[in-house]
Amino acid sequence: MTSIVLGQGRDGSDTCIDLPELLATRLLVQGNSGSGKSHLLRRLLEQTATLVQQVMIDPEGDFVTLADHYGHLVIDVEDQSEASLRAAGERVRAHRASVVLNLEQVEAEMQLRAAGAFLNGMFDAPRAHWYPVLVVVDEAQLFAPVAGGDTSDEARRLSLGAMTNLMCRGRKRGLAGVIATQRLAKLAKNVAAEASNFLMGRTFLDIDMARAADLLGMERRAAESFRDLARGQFMALGPALSRRPKLVTIGPVTTASHATGPVLVPLEPVSAEDLRDIILEPVQEFTPRPRRETRPPPPDLLAQLDAYGAEREAEEPAPVAAAVEADPDQLWSLVADVVAGEGSDYKPLATLYQDFQLRARIQGLSRNVLELGPFHRMLATIRAGLDRERSESEDWKQAQAIAATLPEDVQGVFLLLARTALDGEACPGDEALARAYGTHSLGRARRQLNYLEEREVIVLQDTPLGRRVAIVGRGWQTA
Repeated sequence: MTSIVLGQGRDGSDTCIDLPELLATRLLVQGNSGSGKSHLLRRLLEQTATLVQQVMIDPEGDFVTLADHYGHLVIDVEDQSEASLRAAGERVRAHRASVVLNLEQVEAEMQLRAAGAFLNGMFDAPRAHWYPVLVVVDEAQLFAPVAGGDTSDEARRLSLGAMTNLMCRGRKRGLAGVIATQRLAKLAKNVAAEASNFLMGRTFLDIDMARAADLLGMERRAAESFRDLARGQFMALGPALSRRPKLVTIGPVTTASHATGPVLVPLEPVSAEDLRDIILEPVQEFTPRPRRETRPPPPDLLAQLDAYGAEREAEEPAPVAAAVEADPDQLWSLVADVVAGEGSDYKPLATLYQDFQLRARIQGLSRNVLELGPFHRMLATIRAGLDRERSESEDWKQAQAIAATLPEDVQGVFLLLARTALDGEACPGDEALARAYGTHSLGRARRQLNYLEEREVIVLQDTPLGRRVAIVGRGWQTA
């Protein structure tokens, strides 16, 4: 049994916590502000730092000092997008990195979005990376609230869903949730109910004392004992701690938070007149700059080009001539230029189509020279890696016919698989599938393989040498 010493019991004996049991059964810590929750979490993290991978969701920046002593990676989220944080969550599991997600510098809305994206990335990691991880969430009531607050419903749903996955479905994926909250009444019940181990600290409100007593199996009249607990004292119960409620005093820690509590400092004697001159010193007021005159937005560039063409036709009437069809090679080249544009893999189809229309108008073609449907098929074909000549082959037309039966968002994924299978190449990796699907989430891209198999257009097989895909009806297979 791998156990660590959490603190001392009432009789001075060591109170240990069984780490493997904790990883399987999760932990809930509750206590009012000043009860010692952060000290308890720091003790737990320090004692297990060399035994298990750790991820700390830190809304106040209290735990960044772990990096100096134990080598944790500190991720400051202020300059990170949701997509990059989700990808970081997957990579943290792949590389088994202990991380402190520092949310101190961002507002509440971004805290929820960042924590939700990062935890979802960890949850969606491939099965090969399901190593045990101790996921500690301080101030859990912020990320799994009972009711909405000043944040948007979308951000709250994202964070609450991630916390629910962590506590309800994370065990099979190796995610062991340790959540700490000031008030149980503010924490979503479906998140708190999944914990089997409890450490209850000092609490004064009747509703919180009653709920803590219910969780510990104590009588209601014994609930008032939570008011008498000293700072750093907790009632422990659970398969990883004790079979009966047990008082534990948390042991010392090595590291300390950057933020220290208030310290009494003697007041320096200063006369009221001197204070008046200092506090009421005139402030130079600057004349505000005149507001800029609002200008109407510039007209659409495509509309400008159409207007320019209409003016030229009015000034110089063109001779009547038969309509000339656009050169297929020219259209292929225009779509290839759109695909080669920076970030085109993740742009919406409407944006890419507008880019194509602009390029067509610049070359003198009609903006409707290629309809949206044929444009999408040509775009997916180029992304799949085919050249102009092979795109006219009978085999590829049959692959496009199969793709036409699928939703538009997965057609690119299927055509990429069809091309690699037709050429007998290795199955595309997760990043290539994500680009074809237009997402930064590798887990979401992998799920499209299962969807295509359910639609009976591919056969998916995982082998010791990697993933293999066969196209139903055509018999093409990846290497």
